[in-house]
Amino acid sequence: MGFRQKSCAYLDSVKNIKKANAYACSECLKTGDPWVHLRTCQDCGVTLCCDSSPNKHASKHAKEQNHVVVSSAEPQEKWLWCYIHKTIKEYS
Repeated sequence: MGFRQKSCAYLDSVKNIKKANAYACSECLKTGDPWVHLRTCQDCGVTLCCDSSPNKHASKHAKEQNHVVVSSAEPQEKWLWCYIHKTIKEYS
């Protein structure tokens, strides 16, 4: 994956992975904007677009709400990301 996995208490605290209810950025849908990839917040379960997307809704949400862990909502990807420590953790 290209990132080194390190220990992170935020990532380790996630026990039940929240999954996307729909394959869409809930904020981009409101404005009609496109997205590239999706991330699901592990605090509240909202699915938003990644930093490769024009609006970067997931990282904005993390900063504004202090919800620091997301999972990839992409099919076949099984990892968590911590915005604070910039750490990734794969799961099965």
